[in-house]
Amino acid sequence: MKIFKIFNIVKELKGLSILIVPEDTGRETRTHKLTMQKILAVFLGYTVFTMLLGFFLMNITPLGLLVFPKYANLSSGDLEKIEVLNERMLFLSQELEKLKSTNDKLRSAISLGDSTLLDSLKKRESADKKSKIHLEGNLLSIIRVLLLRMNEVQNDLYFYPPAAGFISRSFNPEKGHMGTDYVLKTGTPVYSSASGYVIFSGFTPKDGYMIILSHPKEFVTVYKHCSTLLKKSRDEIMQGEMIALSGNSGDITTGPHLHFEIWKDGYPVDPEKYLINY
Repeated sequence: MKIFKIFNIVKELKGLSILIVPEDTGRETRTHKLTMQKILAVFLGYTVFTMLLGFFLMNITPLGLLVFPKYANLSSGDLEKIEVLNERMLFLSQELEKLKSTNDKLRSAISLGDSTLLDSLKKRESADKKSKIHLEGNLLSIIRVLLLRMNEVQNDLYFYPPAAGFISRSFNPEKGHMGTDYVLKTGTPVYSSASGYVIFSGFTPKDGYMIILSHPKEFVTVYKHCSTLLKKSRDEIMQGEMIALSGNSGDITTGPHLHFEIWKDGYPVDPEKYLINY
């Protein structure tokens, strides 16, 4: 129906004429008769002009950003990924700023010989401070710790080895061995494999000095046969924080080592399948 209406309007326009009357009375009046060719030419010219103007405004001027947002052609999943990446970049930027600040203080202390500042930095890195993170003194180690902290912010849980030693005995529940043994000299630092809370810290005749941590997602880690426990029950622990010193305590030990266990939902699991090795 609309097509017929347009056709009828065009037919009516064909029967019309345009009269041009100049303001100057000395000039003659002109008459232009509308034809189909003229009507189509005007229509096409107007259409092409409108399209070119719209293309210019949408793609060259800032108006296009208002009408068509920058990420309008992205899916919701892509937008979520972009948001997560932005959050991670912000987190890494903040951590690097903290490291830069500490590095500047160290440089200042070394150049000026400020023993007070050095002492304060040593205290911050003491095993008794909750914010202690085990770093190996190289950039790769720092990046790994940053990534581990970032994963905690994203609610992901990762474990890394509790001590620097080689494995002498692996997980073997069929023979009653519910964890992994690390051969260590007595007094070697033992670190928290993940962030959590201390639910037990004490001595048992069988396992000696032992500390147990509770973690998110129903995970529990156990550290046995220690010589010294540095944390007590209900303490909040950061991942990589020193919690004990290895030893040879307990009745079932065969020599200085650390027995390490990971439990999930009340059942022991193989620690080597959960640890991030580096």
